[in-house]
Amino acid sequence: MIEEKKDKKFQGLIALAIIWFLGVLCDRLWFALDHSTPAWDQAEYLTGTLNYSQALRNPQIFSGEWWVNFWQISSKIPPLVYILAGFVQNVFGRGQDQATIVNLFFSAILLFSVYGLGVYLFSIEVGLLAAVICQLLPGLYRFRLDFLLDYPLTAVVTFSFFCLTVWRFLGTAETQRTQRKEWFWAVIFGLSLGVALMVKQPALLFLVTPILWVLIESLRKKRWERLAQLFTAFLVSVLVFGFWYRINWLLILTSGKRATVDSAIAEGDPPLNTLAAWTFYWQDLPYVVSWVLLLVPIVGLLIYYVKAKVKNPQAKVLNPNLSWLAVFWIGSYLLCSLNINKDTRYVLPYLPVLSVFLAYCLTLWKGRFAKSIRWGTIGLAFLLMLFNLYPLGGAWLTQFLSPRFQHYIYTGAEFPQQEVIAEIIQTEPYLRSNLGVLPSTPKLNQHNFNYFGALRNFQVYGRQVGTRKKFVPQDARSLSWFVTKTGDQGSVPSEAQSQITQIVEQGNDFKLQKSWNLPDESNLNLYRSKQPPVIVQPLAKPLGKVTLNKVTVPEKVAPGSPVLVIYDWSGSWQQLQSGVVLLTWYNSANPKQSRWLHDRALAMGNLYPSNLPNNNSGFRVVEKMAMLPPAELIPGNYSLSATYINRKTGESYQIQTPKVAVTIDPNANKIPAPELDLITQLRTLAISLPEGPKALDRVFDEIGRINQYDPTQDYLQQAETALKFRLKQEPSNWELAYNLALAEVLQRDVQGAIAALQKVTQLDSQNPYAYAYLAFVHLYNWNPKAAQIALQPALAINPNSPELQALSGVASAMQGNLIKAWRQLQPILNNSSQ
Repeated sequence: MIEEKKDKKFQGLIALAIIWFLGVLCDRLWFALDHSTPAWDQAEYLTGTLNYSQALRNPQIFSGEWWVNFWQISSKIPPLVYILAGFVQNVFGRGQDQATIVNLFFSAILLFSVYGLGVYLFSIEVGLLAAVICQLLPGLYRFRLDFLLDYPLTAVVTFSFFCLTVWRFLGTAETQRTQRKEWFWAVIFGLSLGVALMVKQPALLFLVTPILWVLIESLRKKRWERLAQLFTAFLVSVLVFGFWYRINWLLILTSGKRATVDSAIAEGDPPLNTLAAWTFYWQDLPYVVSWVLLLVPIVGLLIYYVKAKVKNPQAKVLNPNLSWLAVFWIGSYLLCSLNINKDTRYVLPYLPVLSVFLAYCLTLWKGRFAKSIRWGTIGLAFLLMLFNLYPLGGAWLTQFLSPRFQHYIYTGAEFPQQEVIAEIIQTEPYLRSNLGVLPSTPKLNQHNFNYFGALRNFQVYGRQVGTRKKFVPQDARSLSWFVTKTGDQGSVPSEAQSQITQIVEQGNDFKLQKSWNLPDESNLNLYRSKQPPVIVQPLAKPLGKVTLNKVTVPEKVAPGSPVLVIYDWSGSWQQLQSGVVLLTWYNSANPKQSRWLHDRALAMGNLYPSNLPNNNSGFRVVEKMAMLPPAELIPGNYSLSATYINRKTGESYQIQTPKVAVTIDPNANKIPAPELDLITQLRTLAISLPEGPKALDRVFDEIGRINQYDPTQDYLQQAETALKFRLKQEPSNWELAYNLALAEVLQRDVQGAIAALQKVTQLDSQNPYAYAYLAFVHLYNWNPKAAQIALQPALAINPNSPELQALSGVASAMQGNLIKAWRQLQPILNNSSQ
């Protein structure tokens, strides 16, 4: 008897492997035939895999700094799928089809978990039927053929629920051997929960209800060892997800509104106070399951139930384990409905558990036609899948039984993103370029241009600009490359987008580089600035240190206005690519008191690649840019001094400057100039930080704009290098200290930010906001005690500040002093509600 059970289990696993393998064949055939371009989310996620693929090529697992940087690569979305897909691409090559290989792994997890649930709660037959149904559900096969996180989330949530299920039902036995198994499965459940939270945060929406259910069960029955097992599982899960969440928790919270509320409003989702919000997924259910897989099992259940009750009204007709599946499914449904942002793929993780229920219902068909009904249902669902994925005809059948889930292979002409990227690289082979993408359609958007640029070793980035009317002039003046499109522009703010499109296409600053005919009969146009801000030219001879050949600047300029300046540099590639230059324009009569700075990396940090085969090759770099003499400058003649710093080695030396002078004259005519470089813009923003909260909204609004112009945020590292060097020479300069603190905060360098802000509190000791900034960084670093200490001088200066009281209340709450926290936060909450 035991051998027979083992044989059945082995045969079941073999059958499960065959089910998985057939799904693999279907999926890989689809990818081999499909030539579609990834849309917004798919392209963004694919780029994330390339970021981790690059990081995994040179891992430094014993370096704490490397791990911090590793977890910060993806700061809003948990990175497990990115990491796995990055590893897969390092083995099989980079690309969309290669990245989707990771879904084969998640399919195996999903099928094993569903099979396990079916076997554990019902029978091997139910487990196998559930696995087959999972392969045939439109909601699942539609999304496993896209590179999205929802399908991997479905797999790991189902596995976690399977582990919880095994642990829960083991608790009905009391033997010592069973107790050991309970501890084992509690640990496995903890690991699976941690893994689920490292795929996507909404895992909690599906798992929190069954977790609370077993928690209440254990409390009610006073099963203290079971509670200890649950607590242990939670600790194990924290070991898995804790490091990433600890580093990125603030960005996760701040990005939540955009991902939920803003998206829901933009998409017109029903508000929660309407019935439509709570019936949305119920009405969607026949489409994600298909009518055939929904109705046939339900009819079988009803017939079986009625017949059984007729025979014996007192009998328990259905398997009691169904109630456990109901706990998961109902809880998931209600919590997903509570999310204001509705989308079919957001509820995929409850479909595998539903497939177990449907499989059980199929087995309730009895009689001579039972097998025919079961296999006829499976066969029809398989046929619907083929008709939904491949252009084989049968549209009338899919529209009747499985509408809304057609996902045909695309065999038409490819869209020209790769050609656009190649054109930019060919035109500027020695520069890292940033492409302003003005349309935003599923086929042409900032994310897929950015993805194809990443496939070319991250030499070209794509960013969406021209979406906010007030920033249109800066957007148009800050990028050298733009793509525009005729016809449908997609999901972009029409007024701002039409303004920047007109500037690019009809203004005098850009020229048409190349145009492509698109498969939808519209045109894609690539524009380049007529006067690029940086020109790089290879020289015939090798060079060493950087030299400044020439500086072109107007003879007379007015203070407080941007000034056009052209720098002409030469040097070896290694020195140029690694160099930050400290440029000081100083008053000849008063050099220390009247000056302005123009520090930055050469070519604004965009020289590419970081290494050439011969790093001593000579190059010329010409920069056309703007600098900003402060409005309070003393009129007079100003000269230039220059210092070179190597970012990689720390080497520094003075650069001999050509004779150049500019006269500051308040009555001078203003001369048109380009947009200010990003470090100068950062410095002008940092000066307002002492003003406190009233300045922060504007500062970070502008920072968000600036970050679009430098996709790698390298300007922050340039600023850090220059500011640290200058602060060593001028340790009492509070403006430099604030600037460095802002640069460190924006890089999320906790220790660097703390050190910089401690310097700020010394130099600006009577400003309570200096201490508040320091306290905030301590809170971000989960160090509330240090935050409370930092706030003491601030509260002594301004005890009634609501911002300081709020920070103090949060610090108290994080230390477990909830009563004190409530006293500090209650007045603020009362004022905000009035």
